[in-house]
Amino acid sequence: MALRILIDACVLYPTVMREMVMGAARAGVFEPLWSARLLEEWARAAIKLGPEGEAQARAEIALLRAAWPKAEVPPSPGVAARLYLPDENDVHVLAAAITGHADIIMTLNAKDFPRGTLAEEGLARVDPDSYLHGVWLAQPQVMEAVAAMFWKRHAACQAIRGRCDRC
Repeated sequence: MALRILIDACVLYPTVMREMVMGAARAGVFEPLWSARLLEEWARAAIKLGPEGEAQARAEIALLRAAWPKAEVPPSPGVAARLYLPDENDVHVLAAAITGHADIIMTLNAKDFPRGTLAEEGLARVDPDSYLHGVWLAQPQVMEAVAAMFWKRHAACQAIRGRCDRC
């Protein structure tokens, strides 16, 4: 059974990071999880790029939902009410991980997800670079294929549009 990893919005937002992480999921390395709120945070963050950024994020979100229809974890207010994290705005992330029976939270936000607090809930925390590096060490052919697919899509995007707004 593959690890279940809840992916924080800060990992989903950057295109290259998302493509590499989701490529590993597509290869069966882990089962991705997220909540509607995390996806909305990503879309709202993309507004900084202008109207096209938000539209593109929402299109990417639709593609993720289609590719992984069971990945979205519904909110569980009862779980969230009993939790504490240094940043109360991140409690929903921990609540979604617990509700979704995740093994790991993948985030770049280490300071707001203390390992001790996560361990009390049976969870671990990992940053995407460390996780993908570990996958590469254990299964180099998987990550090499993921990287090759990313570069192939990037080259196709540039050939069609003359630039790649996704990367």
